[in-house]
Amino acid sequence: MRLQPSAYQRSTYFALIALIGIIITGAAVRLTNSGLGCDDWPNCNSEKLIDVSSAHAAIEQVNRLLTGVVVVAVAAAVLGSYVRSPRRRDLVWWSWSLVVGVFANAFLGAITVWVDLHPYAVQGHLLLSMALISAGAVLVRRASEPDGVEREQVSSGPSTMLVRVIALGVTVAVVTGTVVTGAGPHAGDENAVRLNVDISTVARIHGASVIATLIASVVLVIRLRASAQDQRHLQAGFTKWLTVALMQAVIGYVQYFTGVPELLVLAHVAGASLLYVATTQLLLDTSRPAVSLVP
Repeated sequence: MRLQPSAYQRSTYFALIALIGIIITGAAVRLTNSGLGCDDWPNCNSEKLIDVSSAHAAIEQVNRLLTGVVVVAVAAAVLGSYVRSPRRRDLVWWSWSLVVGVFANAFLGAITVWVDLHPYAVQGHLLLSMALISAGAVLVRRASEPDGVEREQVSSGPSTMLVRVIALGVTVAVVTGTVVTGAGPHAGDENAVRLNVDISTVARIHGASVIATLIASVVLVIRLRASAQDQRHLQAGFTKWLTVALMQAVIGYVQYFTGVPELLVLAHVAGASLLYVATTQLLLDTSRPAVSLVP
C-alpha cells in the first residue's frame, strides 16, 4: 500500500484538528468544574473504568474518550509517513514527535488528576498541548511541500527577526496566561488549590506581553511596506496572524472586565490555540522550498 502526498496531507490536518479539539474540550472540563469528576486514572474512579453517574464525571469521561481520537489521528499520521510515496525522513520525524508528545501529555494529565489539579500541573498540561499543536502545524506545512527540495530563506534578516520576536511574545503571553488561569476562579474543581499571587498583577503582566507583541507586529507592518520581497512572502501569513491576534486580544480584555465568564474563557482558549498555529505558520513563511533546486 502506498499513500499519495495529497492523501497524507489530509491526514496531517486531521491530526492537527484533533490536537486543537482536545485543548478546547479540556478547557470545557475545567470551566465546568469537572476536573475531578473522575478522581483516578486511567479508571474514572477506584470502582469503575467508565462512570457517567454525574454530570462532572460524564464531561471528564468525554474528554478522556476524545484522547482516543487524538491517538488514532496521530497514529494515522505516523503510519502514513511510512507508506507515503515517496517516504520523507522529515515527515516521519515530525509525526513521531506528535506520538511522543501525546503520550507525555497523557501521563501529565494523569499526574494532574493525582495532584488534585494543582495549578502547576494544569499549566504544564496546557503548555505541552500548545507545543503539540505547533508541531502539528509544522507537519501540515511540511506535508504540503514538494519532495526532494531544500529550503531557503526568503525573508530579509530584519523581517525574520521581527517574526521571531512576535513568536517569542506570543509564547510569553501564553505562559503568563496560564499563570493568570492558575490564580483565577476557574480551577476545574471547587476545592482545587490556587496560585498564591495577585491576579490583577499577573493579568497586567499578561496584558503587557500582549501589547508588546502587538507593537512588534506594527513594526513588521512598516517593514513589509518597505520591502516588496518580504511583503510577497510574509503578507498573507501575517494578515492571518494579525486577524487572530486582534480578536484574541479583544476577547481577553472583554473577559477580564466582565468577570471572566465561562464562554468567553473557552473562546479565549480556542483563540490561543489558533494563534499558536498562525504563529508557527508565520515562522515557517520566512523560509520556503527552493523550487529551482528540483532536478
